[in-house]
Amino acid sequence: MNESLFQDDATSADLLDRYARVVVERGIDTARSEEGFTYRLSRAVAVVSVGERVLVPFGRGNKPAAGIVVELGGPELLGDLPKAKAKPISRATGVRLPEPLIELARWMADYYVCPLGMVLSAMLPAAVKRSIGRKRVIELDFAERPDPTDMRLPPATRQAWALLQAQRAVLPAPPAEVARRLGLSSAATLNRLVRLGLLRRVERTVYVSPPMPWEGLEVEGATAGEVEPTAAQREIIDALADGLGAFSTHLLYGVTGSGKTEVYLRVMERVLDTDGTALMLVPEIALTPQTAGRVFRRFGEDRVAVLHSGLTASQRTRQWAHAASGECRVVVGARSAIFAPLPRLSLIVVDEEHAGDYKQDQLPRYNARDVAIKRAQIERCPVLLGSATPSLESWSNARAGRYRLWKLKDRLGGGRLPRVEIVDVLEESRARRESQPGSRPSTTRIRALGPRLERALGETLDAGGQAILLLNRRGFSNILACAGPRCDWVLGCDDCDTTMVLHRHRGLPAGQVLRCHHCLAQRLVPKTCPVCGSGLAAIGMGTQRLEVELSRTFEQLREKDALMRLDSDTMGSAKDYFIALSRFARGDVRVLMGTQVVSRGLDFPNVRLVGVVSADTALWMPDFRASERTFQLVSQVAGRAGRGTMPGRVIVQTLNPGQPAIRHAATHDYESFADEELALRQRAGLPPATRMARLVVRDRERDAALSRAAVLAERLRAVAGSQVRVIGPMPAPIERIAGMHRIAIEMIAPTAADLLEPLRALRAAGLVKSDAQTAVDVDPIWLM
Repeated sequence: MNESLFQDDATSADLLDRYARVVVERGIDTARSEEGFTYRLSRAVAVVSVGERVLVPFGRGNKPAAGIVVELGGPELLGDLPKAKAKPISRATGVRLPEPLIELARWMADYYVCPLGMVLSAMLPAAVKRSIGRKRVIELDFAERPDPTDMRLPPATRQAWALLQAQRAVLPAPPAEVARRLGLSSAATLNRLVRLGLLRRVERTVYVSPPMPWEGLEVEGATAGEVEPTAAQREIIDALADGLGAFSTHLLYGVTGSGKTEVYLRVMERVLDTDGTALMLVPEIALTPQTAGRVFRRFGEDRVAVLHSGLTASQRTRQWAHAASGECRVVVGARSAIFAPLPRLSLIVVDEEHAGDYKQDQLPRYNARDVAIKRAQIERCPVLLGSATPSLESWSNARAGRYRLWKLKDRLGGGRLPRVEIVDVLEESRARRESQPGSRPSTTRIRALGPRLERALGETLDAGGQAILLLNRRGFSNILACAGPRCDWVLGCDDCDTTMVLHRHRGLPAGQVLRCHHCLAQRLVPKTCPVCGSGLAAIGMGTQRLEVELSRTFEQLREKDALMRLDSDTMGSAKDYFIALSRFARGDVRVLMGTQVVSRGLDFPNVRLVGVVSADTALWMPDFRASERTFQLVSQVAGRAGRGTMPGRVIVQTLNPGQPAIRHAATHDYESFADEELALRQRAGLPPATRMARLVVRDRERDAALSRAAVLAERLRAVAGSQVRVIGPMPAPIERIAGMHRIAIEMIAPTAADLLEPLRALRAAGLVKSDAQTAVDVDPIWLM
């Protein structure tokens, strides 16, 4: 034990000979910090549990620090630390992580090369740590004493007692509330009853928060009601139910609309019948209203908690406490809900398991899907991964027999997958110019919708249908450049190696602002080119520009809110999403357009047309997963169409009509795409054929970042086996973000063990630290 961390003043007779190891919530990455520092229990804090969050004196200044108890015991925990040096725990906070989460945190710290204290800290929402919305209240309740028939009570006191006996349901409640209900002018009479021993004061914890964002809203879907399972669904349900109580991993590949959610709910029913609890992860806040709504209807709101970042601080505290209480039986939530403190966890479901939203891009850089599998192993329960477009990692594991694979190939109720039409944007543009003889390309207004998509949207609106349009790019245009013929000036961010995006903004006098989507810097739009003085051109198409075009083109969309845009610029909170989807469900909104948030999970029966305005936005990324993401995005959004009685139609606009991802997505052929893409990855030695880790060294000085990265790469090569490829150092695709130069090193190995061994060696030597200067990302999904 490092004795210098503690002061020598622990000589009180109140100290007990019991000890606790506490991992402090700090970014300390040493062997000692991973084991925990030893503290003594005292009469003031005599009882704590493993997993309990406590405050302890820490460091030379004895400053209060929060930490998690990871072990309890006697003097054996002291090691070489003298008893007199062991400081007492200051106090317990009343917050506790279940013991399985402590084991999970240890695994995460090792696998993701991250300090254990930071992992444990990430498991607890900030609102829960700060007790936001949690209050201690004093209530009155009946004391355990016989009825005072022989007591000499003043008339007012006797009358109050008679009223309490007649209205026993009034208690327990705060004194002021009891007085109000009994019609008393004050609580004095009640206080007298307390002194006489007829009533007692009880301290209770309550959670106060505003209404949840979905309360009072209905977001019904095409398959919202309970339906009798098909034979294929029942086989999956029975198999998972039979496997409750043991760890197993299942992949459910089901086309959009095939009833995956009904499978989840039926297995959850079996779990609740055995007095277990279930956890269901979803990737998007926008998926929560429909998914959580179906769970509420099936199990009752009092037995379901919802956890995601769109809640207020007090709402998060309330929902977290509901999950920890044991009264909650099901938790539905986004990525961090994988740490929900559910007791008796018997099933984990990961819906849309392929989604990149499950990957945390800050310390600790975990993937909630993979953490879900590890938690299921620790809790000894099944984990069910579901998707219409599984990640190639999960598909490869299923094909290799590591996961059990289930398939739902048909839509429920005999529904058919929508017809998908691929439109070559260049061909349409050429045909449009030929139909307008005399017009020059420079004077022809850039249009987001080609003739076919525009015509189909008009027909859909005239027929009373609804449409969803996907354009996975925010803002008005993504490039602001000089319009002069001989000048190549483009406006970039001062602190990032990217262009700034033009946004329309009603609150500004000029109505426009430039934003960097990486460092979030903003600036006003210059009037002319600073190099040559020419005018400026806004190049590229974002959701704001599409919104303007739709309003100009379709009279039906000029009615109030008939057109709604869903992206992070318009949806400031979870309630904004829920209101928007509720209005779309009612039919008030005719066209829902936006970024990838509109591509997954939405289930509305009147959606007859889906338009992909540009299927190519992800294809241009210098990332080996670009093709996979494109297939998933196009397939998922296409699946929103044709879920009711009317047939669906999907139009995909692209510059690459022959690209395999787009071609296979148009035919709803996931398996052929996966076979081709996996073969390419195998030949290139890329995941999932191999395992990858990425280290990014960051510094404000480029030479300093390069120098540190070169030393790190050299040491990695020295300790890595011959089977590990160390690539780099090299500039990251976006070399500078927020003023920090970024130099990347990539490691590729046949197995995770081969990959982690050199990282562990350098971590033990203090050379690899996941901190502000070095990002360590095991199993990265973004390489930008």
